[in-house]
Amino acid sequence: MNSVGDAFSFQFKDPGWVGKIVVQALILIIPIVGLIALAGWMLMTFDNLRAGRQELAPAGFHLSRGIGLFGAWFIYSLVLSLPGLVLSWGSTMSTFSNLSNSNYMSHPYAFSTVNASGSFLSLVGDLFLDFLLPSLIVMTYHYGFSGAMDVPRVWRLATSNVTNSVIGGLLFFVAGIIGGLGLIACCIGVFFTAAYSATVMVGVASWFERAQAVPPTPTPAA
Repeated sequence: MNSVGDAFSFQFKDPGWVGKIVVQALILIIPIVGLIALAGWMLMTFDNLRAGRQELAPAGFHLSRGIGLFGAWFIYSLVLSLPGLVLSWGSTMSTFSNLSNSNYMSHPYAFSTVNASGSFLSLVGDLFLDFLLPSLIVMTYHYGFSGAMDVPRVWRLATSNVTNSVIGGLLFFVAGIIGGLGLIACCIGVFFTAAYSATVMVGVASWFERAQAVPPTPTPAA
């Protein structure tokens, strides 16, 4: 890929892209197994991009290849979503316990404020995860699950050039939106848009790996 924008189009240079995305999307329908297979497919496509081949990996049940990335993604997602979930859960429990309190009922904005805070924390957690995901994929690719769980090393990679991580994170966020667009097509379409979204993320991660390896341009002498 010549630029990060190619992450959205390299798939179409593969003559078999339609069949590969359709088959992987159908596998994605299977709970959990489909997600693990998708993660494996992503890493195998990463293989191709690193070798200079702009083509998707063959679709299939790539479970052994994907289990590490799926596990790391799940753990990071869970940890980063906990603050928002705890705050939202606590506000809900507080509401139930105070329903009979007339003073509380006269100030319903209190619940709305706390619930909004929980939603905000959840959004911040999601955006921070997007910021880390390019580094997480690269670390998993090279070192497996243990590499992804080496948080200091993941953080060093993500912050070695913050601009690249921000760009990558924003494009992961966009890819996530694209993945959800399939809900418009009677819900079943979400599996196909999610499969395409996963290939975009792989393309972004491939660009990110190369971009982070480039040393910063020295500042010209005054």
